[in-house]
Amino acid sequence: MFHGTLGRRSGAGLFAFSLALAAAAPLAARAEDAARQREATIVVTGEGSAEVAPDMALIDLGVVKDAKTAREALDANNKAMADILAALKGDGIADKDLQTSGFMINPQYQYPQSSTGENPPPVLTGFQVTNTVTLRVRDLSKLGEILDKAVTLGANQGNAIRFLNDKPDAAVSAARKKAVENAMAKAKELTDAAGVGLGRVLEISETSYRAEPMPMMRAVAKDYAAAGAVPIAAGENSYSVTVNVTFALKI
Repeated sequence: MFHGTLGRRSGAGLFAFSLALAAAAPLAARAEDAARQREATIVVTGEGSAEVAPDMALIDLGVVKDAKTAREALDANNKAMADILAALKGDGIADKDLQTSGFMINPQYQYPQSSTGENPPPVLTGFQVTNTVTLRVRDLSKLGEILDKAVTLGANQGNAIRFLNDKPDAAVSAARKKAVENAMAKAKELTDAAGVGLGRVLEISETSYRAEPMPMMRAVAKDYAAAGAVPIAAGENSYSVTVNVTFALKI
């Protein structure tokens, strides 16, 4: 009887100890979080960029044709666009790098003037058909020649050329490293000025990433255009990264 009671008391004691440990765990976690919140910190923004020459270009080329009827305007447009697409493929542009990006048929009106102050109805004078193709040029040495040939074959509308990089990962990685180095240098400068020590890194977050052209006359016409073709300056692309870094302070 004595031993049975002792065993029950020992089991109850172990159970109570386990409950105490379970209750202490979240308390310890909360205490650690509170200690972190009380820890003095500094948050610094770092910026970094890396430049790289583009290796491809995106171009929008359009054919605009006017005629008395929509059928005539469409036929003329179809012929010119077919000639342009055939020439582009002959210059090595793959089917996957050609995409129709716009097609429109618009009636054209003339608005007569009235000397009596009235507004006479507009007069239909014809139709305009516009067909636009977006192409990716992966060999920049052919870019000027391609533009020249497309205009010769009937392209009469175009938008800005966008110079891109097929795989910008290396440039983005370099910009990211520079951004962190910039943040660390700023934090060191600030803590030195304040007379406190710079502690460990508590948190790093990337807040923005962008790729935008940086015009530079490094790549000139003689590099990217054959004789008589459209002069092209490809320049460089600048990839930028911004990070926020939180440091602990040694006070």
